[in-house]
Amino acid sequence: MSAPAARPVPVGSRPTATPGGPPRLPVEYVLPLCHGDDDGPDELTGYLRTLGRLVDVTVVDSSPPEVFARHAARWHGLLRHLPPDPTVHGVNATVRAVLTGVAAARHEHVVIADDDVRYDEAGLRAVHRLLDTADLVRPQHYFHPLPWHAWWDTGRTLLNRAFGADRPGTLAVRRSTFRAMGGYDPDVLFENLELVRTVRAYGGTEASPAWLYVRRLPPGVAHFRRQRVRQAYDDLARPARLLVALAVLPGALAAVLARRPGLLAGAAATAVAVAEVGRRRAGGSAVFPPTTALAAPFWLLERGVCGWLALARGVGRGGVRLPAHSVRALRRQLTPVEPSDLTRWIRADPATRGR
Repeated sequence: MSAPAARPVPVGSRPTATPGGPPRLPVEYVLPLCHGDDDGPDELTGYLRTLGRLVDVTVVDSSPPEVFARHAARWHGLLRHLPPDPTVHGVNATVRAVLTGVAAARHEHVVIADDDVRYDEAGLRAVHRLLDTADLVRPQHYFHPLPWHAWWDTGRTLLNRAFGADRPGTLAVRRSTFRAMGGYDPDVLFENLELVRTVRAYGGTEASPAWLYVRRLPPGVAHFRRQRVRQAYDDLARPARLLVALAVLPGALAAVLARRPGLLAGAAATAVAVAEVGRRRAGGSAVFPPTTALAAPFWLLERGVCGWLALARGVGRGGVRLPAHSVRALRRQLTPVEPSDLTRWIRADPATRGR
């Protein structure tokens, strides 16, 4: 994609100084908090306190009332703490929170990040610069620390980097673009993919710098296990990737039945080599240890199994929630809205809204 023409920096976007600290950035950091528990409050609070010295922070909290009250007391005076807008309808709580947070944002540049994402100052400043010329910025993640299951999932990251870019748990958008396109659908399963595709359908520009690394905390092992089939279901929104995933298991079984272990070894070595390309791309060796490329064959085999399970789940239930719309479908749906309007998904009955 050719570089977009530079845009003038909006009024009020110059950094402001804080006494005894670095200049604060004219950036809104929106954190949709949707899991409803209170795990790791001290670590998250410390991170939010550090963020508050650099940018304005808004937490949109979908927690139950008792947890919401504890968060409100803990973060009083530290950040802006909001409930989701009750007029926003949709089954995806994260999207409802994002729609609320972007609507309330005080700046043109908005970072949207899950609660396990950990930006540093350099990452925030890089995103801020990129949003001067792009409507959406898609950073790259790396896990730290790196327990076995994060090592395993890094195989996916490296393969995706070898062929383009991985899908992160954080995106940054221009608020004016987000509002002009009317937000994005809160009824899909994979909200970040839907947001990226909505910006593309709207005609916005996207930056996916392979060199912009943002740390992510690894999930717990139980959560990692629960996500295997759900993440494979993502490929139903990307047919080419789904076909590749579905071919892995039959190919491996055919090699075993034919007693051709060399084919399996060759396929595994190829996966490691491709992952190594992704690991070294754009200085990635600084954040991805050398052993992470070895995870690629294991992740591919897992995706091959889970791809069939996800397909069976979708067929068996007559289709589960839509993973994400295609860009073509979104282009048919998008209609001009007022620049100040974020009501595209408000007070709408999902059962009556056509796909």
